[in-house]
Amino acid sequence: MRPEQLLLGVCRSCHRPTPILKPNRKHIATAAFAGVWLVCIAFGLRALVRYEYRAGSVGVAPDSWPAASRIARTNDRDTLVMLAHPLCPCTRASMNELAQIMARTDGKLNAYVLFLKPHNSGADWDDTFLYRSATRIPGVTVLTDVDGEEAKRFGAETSGFTLVFDRDGKRIFSGGITGSRGHEGDNAGESAIVSLVNARPAVRSTSVFGCPLASRAKASDTACPN
Repeated sequence: MRPEQLLLGVCRSCHRPTPILKPNRKHIATAAFAGVWLVCIAFGLRALVRYEYRAGSVGVAPDSWPAASRIARTNDRDTLVMLAHPLCPCTRASMNELAQIMARTDGKLNAYVLFLKPHNSGADWDDTFLYRSATRIPGVTVLTDVDGEEAKRFGAETSGFTLVFDRDGKRIFSGGITGSRGHEGDNAGESAIVSLVNARPAVRSTSVFGCPLASRAKASDTACPN
């Protein structure tokens, strides 16, 4: 060890000079780097949490079934409508939660999933993981929403936005069916829909977490710009 790396201290028990290690530049740089690294991790985790729990925008949801809608509403059961972007990875969780809702309501819901499709897009918009997943859910009818016309009628601006109307066409629920962006599990939206369909009191609206319902030129474009 080089002499310049040592300092002399005094031992409290024997009162003799004791060498003390003096940190060199390498040690200081390593400690500084570790500190910066920990700060970056903390900020990264904070940004990730904020992103996961940042709710999407919602338009004005109609109080009753839109008269201009081309969807056939039945009057023997409640009707669920989900508006979705076929390229939104966050909506995978919503689709799995929808499957849970349909299983728990035991045929009391007539459900539709409407996937956005720009008028100038190709067939690949109808052949996505989400599209195929929706078609496999019992009791769900999958439709194409060209240029998001139906989404506008139902006030949907974020993928995964879900509405439920009763037999008379009155809206009884609107919002999301996941607790955060892309996360599955028990959440207020799913529980509310199941309760309302079974004629039990529940919340009437929740936040929705997903990608913006905006048109993209082709299926390879990202649906999550932020």
